[in-house]
Amino acid sequence: MFDKISVKVAVLVNLVLLVVIAAGAYYVVKQQGESLEDQLLQRGRIESMIGAKLIGKVLEEAIDNGVFTVTAAFDTDYVLIPGFEPAKYHTKYDFYLDKAILAMQDEFLKDESVVFAVAVDRNGYLPTHNTRYQQPISGDQQRDLVGNRTKRIFNDPIGLKAAQNTEPAFQQVYHRDTGETMWDISSPIYVKGKHWGGFRIGFSLQKIEAAKTELKNTLMAIMIGILLVSLVMVFVVVNGALRPLTHFTRIAGELADGKVEQKIEVRGRDEIAQLADVLERLRVSLKAAMDRLSRK
Repeated sequence: MFDKISVKVAVLVNLVLLVVIAAGAYYVVKQQGESLEDQLLQRGRIESMIGAKLIGKVLEEAIDNGVFTVTAAFDTDYVLIPGFEPAKYHTKYDFYLDKAILAMQDEFLKDESVVFAVAVDRNGYLPTHNTRYQQPISGDQQRDLVGNRTKRIFNDPIGLKAAQNTEPAFQQVYHRDTGETMWDISSPIYVKGKHWGGFRIGFSLQKIEAAKTELKNTLMAIMIGILLVSLVMVFVVVNGALRPLTHFTRIAGELADGKVEQKIEVRGRDEIAQLADVLERLRVSLKAAMDRLSRK
């Protein structure tokens, strides 16, 4: 099989095609993966800025409506809630925020890439966590560390930077105390013109990587499909294009055996047509020579 020129040409063309498609697939996968990550992070940046604006507005409306004073809104005399490790605290405003911002914060979790969306004051105090992190206390410290995270002070270096940040959509890598690693995107919350804290969005790196992997697999499947179709089409086209060579090889064999009566048709101007013309002239010459020999 591999002695045939059509097979050799088809194999060589397909090898070149494989290299080109593989290089193209790598480039597309890389570019699309980066683009997907940028899109997801851009969404997180926008969500953090929206959340900061909404929390600031809730606090200002509470002040304007006499629910608590400006001083109470910036209360840092954290009152220890007994019996918790890590410690939990109350402030003069946290009971109100439990009612006013819980549903609002939970809305951000409808984005499956978002792990948490919370407001923290400048010291990292988190008055109201998302519903999924306000599970009933079980008594199991490890379980409660994951399931009940509200009213804690997150004053680790990343948490403090997020809380004290004054830049919109400030981005960090956050190694959570539950073992997860994620993007932390925060935007500053202002109340009556004063920096109150930050709105933090936790974006799952695992989910971003899963989305990139899904995209990569989809693109690779498409590329493999294109390659398989190309392989078949190259074999079909090359074999079809070189089929006349088989025909003319048989004719050349017949000429060698002295069969010179059948005229060779010449069609077109390509190399195969030129070969047909040469064989026809050879046939005519052989026939003439054989006619002369037969008359002697």
